[in-house]
Amino acid sequence: MGKYFGTDGIRGDAQTEVTPILAYAVGNTLRRALNINELVIAMDTRQSGLRISDYLARGAAMGGMEVWKEMILSTPMIAHYSKLRGIVGVMITASHNVHTDNGIKIFNKGFKTTPEEEAIIEEMIDSRNIINTPVHKVKRGFDDIRIQYLQIFKKLKLEKTDLKAIYDTANGATSKIAKEIFDLYAPNALQVNKFVPLKNLINDHCGSTYMESIIGHVLEKKYPVGFSFDGDGDRIQAVDATGRIYDGDMIVYMIANHMKQNGTLANNGVVLTKMSNLGIIKALKDKGIDVVLSDVGDKNVSLAMEKHGYCIGGESSGHVILNQFIHTGDGLLVAMYLMKILTETNKWFDELTKDVKLYPIEHVNISEVPKETLKKDTVQNYILELKEKLGEDSLLLVRPSGTENLIRVTLSHPDKEIVKQSTKDLVSFILKEGEK
Repeated sequence: MGKYFGTDGIRGDAQTEVTPILAYAVGNTLRRALNINELVIAMDTRQSGLRISDYLARGAAMGGMEVWKEMILSTPMIAHYSKLRGIVGVMITASHNVHTDNGIKIFNKGFKTTPEEEAIIEEMIDSRNIINTPVHKVKRGFDDIRIQYLQIFKKLKLEKTDLKAIYDTANGATSKIAKEIFDLYAPNALQVNKFVPLKNLINDHCGSTYMESIIGHVLEKKYPVGFSFDGDGDRIQAVDATGRIYDGDMIVYMIANHMKQNGTLANNGVVLTKMSNLGIIKALKDKGIDVVLSDVGDKNVSLAMEKHGYCIGGESSGHVILNQFIHTGDGLLVAMYLMKILTETNKWFDELTKDVKLYPIEHVNISEVPKETLKKDTVQNYILELKEKLGEDSLLLVRPSGTENLIRVTLSHPDKEIVKQSTKDLVSFILKEGEK
């Protein structure tokens, strides 16, 4: 990670970290850093996005770029259009974070910037290498991004369904486009937590990181399925009529099985991450589907898919990539693919996943100690010894968060008591070491 960039763009407090001055400077560097003259900008529903996107657009225009500035679009829409047109795309968003945060995601011809490109941008910012050549004015009212995005759903060959579903748009970036798609293909679907101007409700007790909201709506309305997106629309989680949650890994399992049965699973494999539940990996292999495990992060999933020629991959957090339609994670597209499966098979999620026996797993976020604690020899040795003790049929992942000031611990093993006790002991040890 760099001075400004984390593992997924620039992200931080919208008042003190992702400031208008920084946004202007970032925009001003893009033409020179990426050697591209055109830029499209959009934002999620945070009020701070108006100011940040305005300054970034001005900086880019003063840096010699032709700039189209849109209002509220999802991250997948910007990434797709950036790739389609071979231009730079910028999404002003802090994804699933609280509304007081914001961020800048940069796409170079559709793909997130590399560490090398980010280093160039940071060096230009810190050296105050700012230019002011007002060649272009910022343009607004550009609808081609939406038009091109809608073509993706035509490729999915969706048939209109009378299936009932509830979808939670997290008061975020998918609020408008999701309603348009669902109204077109699943008119009996019900939208909740849609954007309300000037309210700053994005991710506020809703969306894919607060599943209690969609569960409550599904149970209250007695709907068979529910979908929940995050604030910028690149993640999805699902629930069934009982309120059971189906995370990104389970979604990959359902879609991969459907693809295999229909002869469309490219190279007979999928990509999951090293955080994926071992039970799902086993279930996929039992179905004759190969599994490649990448490091955590949608960038890594995408690279592994490209390397192995796979058409589906994802991570438990809800980033699911269907690269025969779009090259990046897209919660809305995945939701419609699942609707397609439910309609074609006449089966619900529980039946589609009946062969999956999940391993006990614990996820713990440690915020009380600095992330540098993981670099201590004592901590590294403890983790190595615990991995050896748990054995091959287990998972232990301890890593610093790339977007928040947290240490993330994931532990899985066939024995529930071992999972519980080992996680408790490990977290206690890290806390003690962090206090020294």
